[in-house]
Amino acid sequence: MSATLELNAGGATLGLLPDLGGSIAFWRSGGMDFLRPVIDPHLVAQHGRAVAGYPLVPFSNRVAGDQFRFEGVDYHLTPSFAGENCAIHGNGWQRRWRLDMLSDNSATLSLDHVPVHELAGQWPFSYRAQLRYDLRENGLSIGIMVENADTRDQPVGMGFHPYFPRHAGLRLGFAASSVWTNGPDHMPALRVPAEGEWSFAHMRDAGHAPIDNCYAGWSGSAFLRWPREGYALTLESSPELRHLVLFTPPDQPYIGVEPVSNMNDGLNRTVIADSGVRVLAPGQRMEGHIRMTVARC
Repeated sequence: MSATLELNAGGATLGLLPDLGGSIAFWRSGGMDFLRPVIDPHLVAQHGRAVAGYPLVPFSNRVAGDQFRFEGVDYHLTPSFAGENCAIHGNGWQRRWRLDMLSDNSATLSLDHVPVHELAGQWPFSYRAQLRYDLRENGLSIGIMVENADTRDQPVGMGFHPYFPRHAGLRLGFAASSVWTNGPDHMPALRVPAEGEWSFAHMRDAGHAPIDNCYAGWSGSAFLRWPREGYALTLESSPELRHLVLFTPPDQPYIGVEPVSNMNDGLNRTVIADSGVRVLAPGQRMEGHIRMTVARC
């Protein structure tokens, strides 16, 4: 079992799992668990370990058919999601990260990916990633960096997948211009305005309707409130992360509100102007930042 690294800031504690995808094990403050540890049997590389949040590098969400074409070359990825036979969320969550810096309330982790042997099926390009967690008594900041360590251009995306507890009358609000509906294969089908049942422009109950969709034109802020617990959380992201994946699986005690750079299956949809996939030249970097602030309400 992977060792848990613990950060502290005032009454807040953050558990990290460097050996398990650089993931978060828990985040607690003021008697409240702001993230929900989840065992996802489909993410086989997590080995049945409960994880409360993890980085998405070097891309977010699914890749249709486990393959994509880039600069005239077809690339095939190894399935990483049991039950759907697809590659999902990059490979950072599947790997052991190195601890580079540590203080009482901050940790910096890094990952060097070289596509040799079975790792080539996870991602066919070399890259270096860095992940920084900064804990405060009233919040948590996460920084993600991906650098092209290859000798050729490569397409890149990123994001973070937190699980928030779905209890105490959880309410959710955020603004976005559009949302992608899904086809039978869970891939984007139609882009529609984020209106009506798709809209969270006014805070509303997270409910139990199954949503697993990517919003585009996200404002960069989302608001969660647990009124019976008396807590609220504001999630903010940097301009690089302007898609938001909302995941509300039915009959589960959590939801996912995921700030990401690229749309679902973005590697196969780069003709879409705001697909969010960046092409990095050798040595070029992409960074994204997420800040979560908690308050009594």
